[in-house]
Amino acid sequence: MKFTHWLVTAATAAAVVAGTGYGMAASPEKTAAATAAPDAHAYVYRITGGAHVPQNKLAGFDLIEDRDGDDLFVLGDAATAMDLRAAGLHVKVEQKLAPAPWEPPKRSGQASRLTEALVEETYNGGYRTVNAQYAHLDQVATDHAALATVYDVGDSWRKATGRPNGYDLKAICLTKKQTGDCQLTPNSTKPRFLVQAQVHARELTTGDMAYRWIDYLTDGYGTDATATRILDTREVWVVPIGNPDGVDMVQQGFMGGNTGQQWHRKNADHSHSTTTCSEGPSSGSGVDLNRNNGSHWGGASTSSNPCDQVYKGPSADSETENKALQALYRKLFPDTRGTGDGTAAAADTKGMFVTMHSYSNMVLFPWGFDAATDSGNDAALRLMAKEMATLAGGWQYGQPGEILYDASGGHDDWAYDQLGVPSFTWEVGPSSGTCGGFHPAYSCQSTFWNQVKPMLTYAADKAGDPYGGGGTTPTPVGCTGTNGGDVAIPDAGAAVTSTIDISGCSGSASATSKVEVHVKHTWRGDLTVDLVAPDGTAYRLKSASGNDSADNIDEIYTANLSSEVRNGAWKLRVQDTAAQDTGTLDTWTLTL
Repeated sequence: MKFTHWLVTAATAAAVVAGTGYGMAASPEKTAAATAAPDAHAYVYRITGGAHVPQNKLAGFDLIEDRDGDDLFVLGDAATAMDLRAAGLHVKVEQKLAPAPWEPPKRSGQASRLTEALVEETYNGGYRTVNAQYAHLDQVATDHAALATVYDVGDSWRKATGRPNGYDLKAICLTKKQTGDCQLTPNSTKPRFLVQAQVHARELTTGDMAYRWIDYLTDGYGTDATATRILDTREVWVVPIGNPDGVDMVQQGFMGGNTGQQWHRKNADHSHSTTTCSEGPSSGSGVDLNRNNGSHWGGASTSSNPCDQVYKGPSADSETENKALQALYRKLFPDTRGTGDGTAAAADTKGMFVTMHSYSNMVLFPWGFDAATDSGNDAALRLMAKEMATLAGGWQYGQPGEILYDASGGHDDWAYDQLGVPSFTWEVGPSSGTCGGFHPAYSCQSTFWNQVKPMLTYAADKAGDPYGGGGTTPTPVGCTGTNGGDVAIPDAGAAVTSTIDISGCSGSASATSKVEVHVKHTWRGDLTVDLVAPDGTAYRLKSASGNDSADNIDEIYTANLSSEVRNGAWKLRVQDTAAQDTGTLDTWTLTL
């Protein structure tokens, strides 16, 4: 029987909670208990036999995307237990999660001057503040003027309504600039790939993935073959913070403000509520931007209660941030799809759109509003999702209702519905373990990046001809896979292995195949590292050396694998050959 371990460290005491871009939240108005004295803790509740409970009994609660046999789990506050029991559910506390430790507060609202000093302003162990993200964009545009252009594409709700502590919405265009590149018009010469992050404010991982993607492309141009190819042939657009007011509320919750704001999901628009919504795991002010889009607005997994975490807003596309984001989509992508849920986009459509959420390690695609309805491009979207999920190391993929539940008003549904561009939601991060939750330890981001990076490069390549209608897709450098599962390495013990399954690739591997290896170990000289091909042939990447007393392995090895076919189960084999030191195989990536 599976058991979910909710592990909380001192550095991330509020980290391991659950839900996804498609999560639901309990209403604070369900019972009088919601007005009880505030409790700063979040709670994970086990619902015994929840898998067989009628759905109306669970409606409005923040269901965690995990189960243990027939039991389900709900995230909430102390009052949520009474609401669950009032619904006739059998409940017990699975975990009590304390708020994160206090940190000195940072500036709230956009800095008037985005100085270099702001670039590394962080919270909760390393996550960048909104101002740090924006300073980073400006620094990249300064350092890589031939590659990067920053745009102000709109305002947050606070700024648009003249309230304090508001922000711009910013985007960056990345390409090897030629005449006509990076213009806000859909008639671009190069295919475009748009990445959007942190629309749900509490999903910290997504903003960091956007930050790393920008740096990978610009710092790697001219030295990394993949980054160079992408910027030579594509326009890559990135919105690192799609909900800056909401992210500001979250970061202030970590830095001495209202600790309940650490769980804030929505924007800051409280104008639609006649009462003040408490901030916490089960409630919050604002509108859920990923339920507000006018594609099948107001359907599954939405709420009309302004305090619920999935509040859809008073009308479709009502929110300032969504109006700005949708205007950007229209400026980047031509409309290639007619009306009707089953109508396909044109076969020669170019472009790609990805909106990142956390968590559950999933690749989702339209339609989100109803899994019983296939889009006109279902086969192509499904194949791309499968390939992305494989590159990430074996994620799940499907329409939301196939592997989670139906949800209406999402950004991916809107972009595909209105423009025909292939659109995906990535749920980044596992649903349990030390790196699970909305607020994982910042050290987990390296593991996530090794999973997300090959998906990003794949999506950029596919932007030239996503539906297979004769567009321009460059020949891929190689097939790539990542395994980020931790494997303990016994002290002076037997070899351990980690496997990457490569499929859907043709031909032989490259003579300059790359094996990126990350091992945590207190004396790396004890270690031997081998790559084992599907036919059993072993390639020595690292030999033991008693003189090498340094910690850890963080290396990219080159191997001549031209005699091997790409497809099959590849293994990384690591052995500790001497006593007194231990370690863990953290993650590895294979590019054939």
